[in-house]
Amino acid sequence: MAVALSSQVLESLLTPGHLVLLSVLFVVFSFIVDISRLPSCPDSLPRVGFGRGLVASVKNWVYYVSRYNDWIADGYEKYNKKGRAFVAPNSPSRPLEIVVPKSQTAWMLEQPDRVLSTKEAHRDSLFNDYQFGVDDQFPIRTIHKHLARNIVNLLPGIQKEVHASIDDVYGTDTENWRTLNIWNSLIGIVSRVTNRMLVGDPLCHNEEFLKNQVAFADAVVRNGLIMNFFPKVFHPIVGPIVTITNRRAWRKTYEIGKPVIEQRLRDMGRIDSGADVQVPEDMLTWLIRQAKAEGAAEELSPVMLSKRLLPVEFAAIHTTVLTASNVLLDLASSDPSLGYIDAIRKETSQALREGNGHWTKDSLANLHLTDSAIKESMRVSYFARCLTHRKVIAPEGVTNPTEGWHAPEGSFLTLDLAGVHLDPEAFPEPEKYDAFRFVKLREQLDPKNPEEAMKIKRLGMVTTSPEHLTFSHGRHACPGRFFVAHELKMILAYLLNNYDIKHIEKRPQNDWVGATVIPPMAATLEAKRRKI
Repeated sequence: MAVALSSQVLESLLTPGHLVLLSVLFVVFSFIVDISRLPSCPDSLPRVGFGRGLVASVKNWVYYVSRYNDWIADGYEKYNKKGRAFVAPNSPSRPLEIVVPKSQTAWMLEQPDRVLSTKEAHRDSLFNDYQFGVDDQFPIRTIHKHLARNIVNLLPGIQKEVHASIDDVYGTDTENWRTLNIWNSLIGIVSRVTNRMLVGDPLCHNEEFLKNQVAFADAVVRNGLIMNFFPKVFHPIVGPIVTITNRRAWRKTYEIGKPVIEQRLRDMGRIDSGADVQVPEDMLTWLIRQAKAEGAAEELSPVMLSKRLLPVEFAAIHTTVLTASNVLLDLASSDPSLGYIDAIRKETSQALREGNGHWTKDSLANLHLTDSAIKESMRVSYFARCLTHRKVIAPEGVTNPTEGWHAPEGSFLTLDLAGVHLDPEAFPEPEKYDAFRFVKLREQLDPKNPEEAMKIKRLGMVTTSPEHLTFSHGRHACPGRFFVAHELKMILAYLLNNYDIKHIEKRPQNDWVGATVIPPMAATLEAKRRKI
């Protein structure tokens, strides 16, 4: 009788309605636990969004998806421009962010890594432990050590890959206009060019290898968005499930790349034994060389080397495609009477003639009009509202000497990239795309004056500053930006010199989901091979 009664009670409790209610309560409780564990922001700092308190926090989460960009812009005008930091909402289970003003950029970026950590900020924001399975520090050290010293020798192969990939994607028909999806066409180009530098030929021509590297990068973005909206208590469950796509894509690239990696390891082992063997100068070679220099035997397996490429593939492909698509949209939608495209054609074709059809480091550096057009697109068509992040990892926290506020361990600090880039005090008519804005500034300066010569140097796209944060700034600025600059210039030069592009009457706009930009994936352009 008692058993039957207990069974009836249990059945009455385990109805679909009760199960849904229990699930909701568990999720709510999980969020409350998460909130209780998050570091508290200084009470002295002003806040944007709906303010403090439980109800305000829930509203901040709900509206974070659609209003984050506006909140940061509002905070920049009200507080950052007056030299004050402010607190901005974040997604559920993520700490609130302290947005530091431009005037305090140097203070923030000069803090030692044991106090403010870039590594831990990236690890948290990208969910590295689930998405990549390895951190990004070893490949970053490798790029710092080897990319700059080898970039000159990389240029001929990169130029060849740019030409071949654009020909394949855009076609060679000189009679008919062709409609191309901008995002997909650039994915086809950039993935090949980037992998020419990362893994060389033949992998950079293997369509299955490239497709899965792109799939991995797509998964990182998508899964990061998903995991942002789950309580941390769910991450050990949700993380391995949503990142199945990551592991599947990596496994396919590993299977395709394994023979190449194994052969490279054998060849470099023979070099160590004194054999006269030539190996390509690419990221794979540099990773092996760096591992041997550091005595890191654990890095010298095909599996680990394959995984070490993943953070670089992700960063290099997606950000470059975003930038290139914005440049094309900005140029194609500009008033044709301004002559931006014709001027870039003239500058780049002249440089190529003088170099007998070959790019050099110096000739690329002297493309001031092209450089300005790309940098101006980076400024006005930014792909991240806040890009430079730091996590407080010092147990004692960090105290801001200017305003006196204290951020405890676990807090996140960031800089408002877009606010600075769109500030009319720094850039007149900031919302306008003026392709040659930085060339005009260059022409106002005297290169013979040491102080003005330094200002001229800061006008280039690869020179970071508190006013130009696309590549971040300080000692943790993007180490691959010099390669990206060369790559973008070569792509733009070949594309504009060999194809006519129809004017776009109205530029498709980027959308935002929280702090993540969503480019106009359906945007197209019409192109036709020029008769040269």
